[in-house]
Amino acid sequence: MTRIPYLRVGEPFPPATQASREGIVCYGGDLSPTRLLDAYRAGIFPWFNENDPILWWSPNPRCLLFPDDLIIRKSFEKRLRNGGFEVRFDTDFASVIRACRSVDGRDEAGTWITQSIIEAYETLHHMGYAHSVETYIDDELVGGLYGVSLGGGFFGESMFSRVNDGSKVALVGLVAFAKHHGLEFIDAQIPTQHILSMGAVTLPREDFLTLLAQTLQRPTLMGNWGEKR
Repeated sequence: MTRIPYLRVGEPFPPATQASREGIVCYGGDLSPTRLLDAYRAGIFPWFNENDPILWWSPNPRCLLFPDDLIIRKSFEKRLRNGGFEVRFDTDFASVIRACRSVDGRDEAGTWITQSIIEAYETLHHMGYAHSVETYIDDELVGGLYGVSLGGGFFGESMFSRVNDGSKVALVGLVAFAKHHGLEFIDAQIPTQHILSMGAVTLPREDFLTLLAQTLQRPTLMGNWGEKR
């Protein structure tokens, strides 16, 4: 049985390569902006349930979507054209992260999005690191996703839909933005059928960490992404 190390406040993360078989690197620490940014730079992210200690993960393999590999099937392409969708960036981060938390109408289990997570990522958003991609129909928010941008990577955290394909439309919008600004990958963390069907692939953790180190050499696209389209 692998012993999971305890992370004291102020201590650096253990190497992601020392994660348990399940992908847990350590537990403890805090959700300060510095801690979260250090985690993403190390290939690590928080994922834990309410009332549990903070768990820090680096799964093996890692699921990534490279923008040029996006798959849009014909039926979905038609819906993109005719569904009345509009994609916006960073206009309502607070609503997106809370919609991802809600039990109804989500694509992923959002119970881990605790109040402390919401406050931490809203702080990163105000700092210009965390971003929301939003899908609207007639000015009504019907889907979206949020994540963190560092270097040439976007580290996706969660997505939600209130109508069919609401989150898919947001993902397509994010990919278009990534291509325009030269972002190298969208980190989906753990593979799901939803993201794999859209062209995502899995990489061994060590390959991901090598790619991550390379992309962190690039400047981060900071600020409000809605002003950079």
